[in-house]
Amino acid sequence: MTDEAGRIAVSGLTKAFGAVRAVDDLNFTAEPGTVTGFLGPNGAGKTTTLRCLLGLVTPTAGTATIGGLRYADLPQPSSTVGAVLEASGFHPARTAENHLRILCVANGYPVRRTDAVLDLVGLTPAAPRKVREYSAGMRQRLGLAAALLGDPLVLLLDEPANGLDPEGIVWLRNFLRRLASEGRTILVSSHVLSEVEQTVDRVVIIDKGSLVRQGTLDELADVRARPVVVRGPDLDRLAAALPGQAGMVKRDGALVVTGLGPEQIGHLAFVTGVELHELTAERSDLEDIFFALTGGGASR
Repeated sequence: MTDEAGRIAVSGLTKAFGAVRAVDDLNFTAEPGTVTGFLGPNGAGKTTTLRCLLGLVTPTAGTATIGGLRYADLPQPSSTVGAVLEASGFHPARTAENHLRILCVANGYPVRRTDAVLDLVGLTPAAPRKVREYSAGMRQRLGLAAALLGDPLVLLLDEPANGLDPEGIVWLRNFLRRLASEGRTILVSSHVLSEVEQTVDRVVIIDKGSLVRQGTLDELADVRARPVVVRGPDLDRLAAALPGQAGMVKRDGALVVTGLGPEQIGHLAFVTGVELHELTAERSDLEDIFFALTGGGASR
C-alpha cells in the first residue's frame, strides 16, 4: 500500500443544516501508520465530518477525501475504508457469525473472512450466540469485526470504547496500535480523553465545527506552560536568580517553577553556578490541553 492510498485529507470542509454550520471550513489530515484522535465537545461536528468522509452527508463546500478521492469515487470503497459510527444495525435474532457471513456475500468477500475477523476481535467463543444476547461492549467488537471484513487501509471509528469494560478498553488500545503498525490509517473520535492519550499518535481538536489545533501531544502543549520540577542542593540561590515573571513553589523538597521552560532554567543555573540534580518538565495531560483549547464547555 502507498502512503497516499490511506491518507485522509479534509480541506475547507463546510456543512450547513439551514442556518446552523455543523462543520465550518475544517482542515486536517490523518496519515497512514498513525492513530489520530478526533476530539471536540459534544456537538462540535465530529460525527458530521465522519459522515462526510463516508459520503453519507454531502458537504456544502470543501472536500473530504481518502487517498485523494471522495468515498463514492473509490474503486473498492468498502475494502479501502472500514467504519463504525454506532454499534447498531444488527438483527437481534441473528448470530454474530451469520451477520458477518451475510455482509461477506453482499460485499463479495470470501466467507472465511468471518472466522478471521471474529478471532481478531475476540468474539470466536460468542459467535454462535444471537446478537440480542450481546452486551454493549460485545456489540462494539462485532461492529469492529464488520468494519474489518474487507481488510481496509483506513478505519473511521466513532466512540469505539463505548460500552467496553476496563479490560476491553486496554484490548482496544493495543488492537488499534497494532493495526496502525501495519500501515493503516486510524481516525478515532472519543470523549474518553485519558484513554485517547494512551492510544493516539496525533490529535485533531475541533470546536463549533472548526479546527482548534492538530499535532502530537507534545506539539499541542506549550512547554513553557508546564510546571518544571527542579532538585538540587542550593535551590534557594536558584530561586533568588529567577526572573520576576516566573512562578515558584516548594514541593516535596523540590522547586516547582512555572512560566519558564527547562532550557531557560538550566541556562540560568549554569550561569549562576547552581548544581542541579533534576530538571524535568511535567507533562500536560490531554484533558488540560483539551479544556484549555475548547474552553471546557460543550458547543451547539
